[in-house]
Amino acid sequence: MQPGHVPANIIFAIVFVAAIGFFILTVRRLYKTMRLGKPEDRFDGIGDRLKGVATFVFGQRRVVSEPSGWGHFFIFWGFIIITLGTLETFGVGIHRDFAYWKFLGKGFAAVLYLLQDLFCAAVIVAMLVAIYRRLMIKPERLKYENQMEFNLDAGIIIVLILVLVVLALGARSIEYHLAQADPGGYFPQAAFISVALSPIFNGLTERSLHIWYSSLWWGHTLVVFGFLIYIPFSKHLHLLGAIVNVFFRRFRPIGELTKMDLEDETVETYGVSNVESFTWKQLLDLYACTYCGRCSQYCPATLTGKPLSPKLTIHHLKDHLIERGALLLTRQKGREKAETTDANNESAKALIGDVCLHDELWSCTTCAACMEHCPVFIEHIDKYVDMRRHLVLMESNFPTEAQTALRGWETNSNPWGISADSRGDWAEDLPVKILSQDAEVEYLFYVGCAGSFDARGKKVATAMVKLLNEAGISFGILGPEEKCCGETARRIGNEYLFQTMATELAETINRYGVEKIVTTCPHGYNTLKNEYPQFGGNWEVYHHSELLAELAQQGRIRPVHGIDKNVVFHDSCYLGRYNSLYDEPRLLLKSLPGLHFKEMEHHRNKAFCCGAGGGRMWMEETLGDKKINDARTEQALSLEPDIIGVCCPFCTTMFEDGLKACDMEEKVLVRDVAELLAQSITSVEKE
Repeated sequence: MQPGHVPANIIFAIVFVAAIGFFILTVRRLYKTMRLGKPEDRFDGIGDRLKGVATFVFGQRRVVSEPSGWGHFFIFWGFIIITLGTLETFGVGIHRDFAYWKFLGKGFAAVLYLLQDLFCAAVIVAMLVAIYRRLMIKPERLKYENQMEFNLDAGIIIVLILVLVVLALGARSIEYHLAQADPGGYFPQAAFISVALSPIFNGLTERSLHIWYSSLWWGHTLVVFGFLIYIPFSKHLHLLGAIVNVFFRRFRPIGELTKMDLEDETVETYGVSNVESFTWKQLLDLYACTYCGRCSQYCPATLTGKPLSPKLTIHHLKDHLIERGALLLTRQKGREKAETTDANNESAKALIGDVCLHDELWSCTTCAACMEHCPVFIEHIDKYVDMRRHLVLMESNFPTEAQTALRGWETNSNPWGISADSRGDWAEDLPVKILSQDAEVEYLFYVGCAGSFDARGKKVATAMVKLLNEAGISFGILGPEEKCCGETARRIGNEYLFQTMATELAETINRYGVEKIVTTCPHGYNTLKNEYPQFGGNWEVYHHSELLAELAQQGRIRPVHGIDKNVVFHDSCYLGRYNSLYDEPRLLLKSLPGLHFKEMEHHRNKAFCCGAGGGRMWMEETLGDKKINDARTEQALSLEPDIIGVCCPFCTTMFEDGLKACDMEEKVLVRDVAELLAQSITSVEKE
């Protein structure tokens, strides 16, 4: 049956309507399942959201940040260009004389046909490379629990795309022959690949050409419809979900967790204990996953053998959503009793414990490597924290080691439980103003728990005092009035404790009319800057590396004494990935005379976590093949440094522990950038 003729056009119309109708019904079911989630406003900044789609979907910016992403780039654009050709194919299915060049001009047709040929070739090459990578190279990030099922699904997609491209080129080659035989026909010579392939069909009669063309046309059309029907049920659902997910990506900082309404008396449970308690956007994330595995490729927990794999978390949640969503939607239609039965509970597994294991949730360091490298902006960390919130607030179910730290924060606002009255003792003999005595200062130096109580942290705080005084900065501290910022309590999941601490600290700071804050802790920096606005804390917040770099550039601090040492620098997750401060600490280190700066292989946004974030600082690390801090320490030691430079008290502790594990604590030092800068202006380092 020749396309565009009766009854072929009628049959095509029926198949077209049936396929599109089935596709729409399937997408509608997925949409209704997603809408089971709680409300969330993601409709602000429409213009910026559209720009994001242009940059990250059509521009594929995050995809091509990895060399292998260029294959996807050509497949993506090939799919778009070929789809334009498919629309012309459908037009032919309705009327045999339909052709772009008749409506849009021969120039447009020539450009389009050329692009189609080029991208068809590019897609074939990209697909062959993809097959080679999967069968021969077998990247670790593309390995899954059900590998056979995953490979079968990927194989089906690859075959469908290859068949689609080959059929399209074949049909174009025959169109070239038919155009040559038709005085009124046209086929642009610009489509040089199709023209080059046309000799395959030399010698065929016009009738044979039409038969071949009809066969290829119908084959192409049915493959397109098959593709359309298969996608919503496959692991390539991201072809539908990714664009929408990028559009609805978060604008609030990565480091800002949602504020729970703890005063709402109608709330019966806190946190997330079932999949429908996530927001609709968190559920949309599950549809958007591309199965690329980049999240797990950079996850420190995954790389050290912990039970956590971000890619598997998302896949398990997606499967659970589809299973439980079908159950909930059926109930909504009134086809089952509203009461939950044991059988129903069994058919929809427990979110925490079955779908997401406890050890999985508690292995996360909240380093944000997963979110940083996800090409479709999936928000993993919020899901982990929301489930932790339920465990902590509703079940008091969390690692026993964290209990000591939580109790310390509750009683004395520090994880060690040291008397809060001694919080300012470290500065007794230093030229530091206490705001309760003199509040006329430009900066509040928020010292934090480590700087106030930890021996190493005190050294960094002391160095900071010397540097600020050297630069002539007017600053003061809260002393015994200072409280913990609550960052770790919030990441552990104790939102109630965090809000209590944050409210009290924000009120204290605001009482003194503070406008600018500087702190040596990236965790405190992130929380004060990005989360305290939820509690009325609207200040200019600076990390000490940020302020010190500015002062050095202004010439207010002059490093003059040489430090003839090899220094390797470690990026703090909460300073780098969370707040994009990569250059400032490097500028400081490189400004020190004589210092030999070395960069680790995994640095900047690809830096490997030290292992302390997400509350892990206060929990024993017993799972996996290796401790995260030991793995990062080994990476640093591979460059044979004299000093490991850091800008975070947590990182300091983790590296010093790592050096002890390697018996290198006497040979390699761990120093904060403030300590190194202070050494350069005071000449001699004092242990």
